[in-house]
Amino acid sequence: MKSIRNLSTEKPWINWVLFFATVAVVFLIGLFAASIVERRSEAQLYFQMVSPIPEWEPDNAVWGDNFPRQYQSYLKTLDTTYESKYYGSVMIDYLEKYPELVVMWAGYAFSRDYNQGRGHYYSVTDVHNTLRTGVDQPATCWTCKSTDVPRMMNQLGPAGFYSQTWAEMGPNIQHPIGCQDCHDPETMNLRITRPALAEAFKRQGADIANATRQEMRSLVCAQCHVEYYFGDENYLVFPWDEGFSAEEMERYKDNIGHYDWIHALSRTPMLKAQHPDYELYKTGIHAQRGVSCADCHMPYMREGGIKFTDHHLVSPLAKVEKSCMVCHRQSEETLIANVVDQQRRVSELRRVAEKNLARVHIEAKHAWDAGASEDEMAPVLELIRHAQWRWDWVAAANAMGFHSPSEALRVLATSIQKSQEASLKLTSVFRAYDVPYPIEMPDLSTKEKAQEYIGLDMEQIRKEKAEWKEQVLPQWLSASNH
Repeated sequence: MKSIRNLSTEKPWINWVLFFATVAVVFLIGLFAASIVERRSEAQLYFQMVSPIPEWEPDNAVWGDNFPRQYQSYLKTLDTTYESKYYGSVMIDYLEKYPELVVMWAGYAFSRDYNQGRGHYYSVTDVHNTLRTGVDQPATCWTCKSTDVPRMMNQLGPAGFYSQTWAEMGPNIQHPIGCQDCHDPETMNLRITRPALAEAFKRQGADIANATRQEMRSLVCAQCHVEYYFGDENYLVFPWDEGFSAEEMERYKDNIGHYDWIHALSRTPMLKAQHPDYELYKTGIHAQRGVSCADCHMPYMREGGIKFTDHHLVSPLAKVEKSCMVCHRQSEETLIANVVDQQRRVSELRRVAEKNLARVHIEAKHAWDAGASEDEMAPVLELIRHAQWRWDWVAAANAMGFHSPSEALRVLATSIQKSQEASLKLTSVFRAYDVPYPIEMPDLSTKEKAQEYIGLDMEQIRKEKAEWKEQVLPQWLSASNH
């Protein structure tokens, strides 16, 4: 076999091939090395603080000076034009869409006004605008609405914060949900800034400080996207001591005798679910597989050598290629169709539950009007309480049940069952008091007709809100204790 030296002597062109091959390899290695250096430089620049961020800094723009990519994506929550089959971030008047809700919340401020929540950027503005804040409320209602809340809790202590009224705290609440709510300003590590979550874990014998980073990518959301109630002195409490399910939280609230209001028609001691997204998610397949809230709602993005989370919090359906398709291999069209199909099933049962609940509240009113006793009505009221709680546990959560479709359907089914049992028991009461049955239902075809039926003077309510916005709100917006 001839040696390479002999070949190169006999065929000089081989030398040129080796020469150019060597040059090409060296060139590619150089490019690769330069790319590594460039990306390391970018990474160093990414973590280089332009200016220190003070502890409890509520202004998101100050954080944005140091983290412009995240801040610019956060500002996209200003855009509320995205609309999926089941909502998205557009403004939707739920009472107009589902007038039965007005009857279901008779005697409670939600019967006045209930709109689709917009992006985090509007968290304070929407609280100012809603007609629900026209009634006396504690400062506890501000807990999840602003980056000013951790600052004020640090000054007053949680109990001191909760003990104030919504109006007293109002001038201190200037900034919408943002960076301070989830991040340590020195290390940027995820942290818990709302004590109710850590307190709920502690009562269960767990220390939230031991949570993994992946768990924290859901727990920072669980500070607010959960069920809660106001305890003694309006102290915020998560009802998790019995467990996360609808039945377990129902049992917990029954045992302590809690109710949020007395229904104006049926006289039922009612429970109002808030937004138990975390609890419903915990029963679903994504939680079982270790997928966090941020994996879907804040997918990773890349800019050069920098990897960062997208802070444009919106439905994952708005960016399927970055959220769902990271794990799922189906087409975008197929994935969206699958989601919508699951949501449609939940929506259908929801509507059945809502119509049943509106009817049974009205039936209970007729029973009271006929002279029914408290002993006769007690089992009926318990069924109504539990039926509406279970409906609300699904309805108040975002995503039309998609965080756990099978559990959402199961819970809605038990709601329908209980409302029908309540109606059945009422037939015995009607017979005893010679009440004609079936009860003739009022016209609930529009929000306005439903509000008139339960006795709301919406013209006066809107007038009072307009006066407040003209006289009080400007003083709040001009005040700044920060």
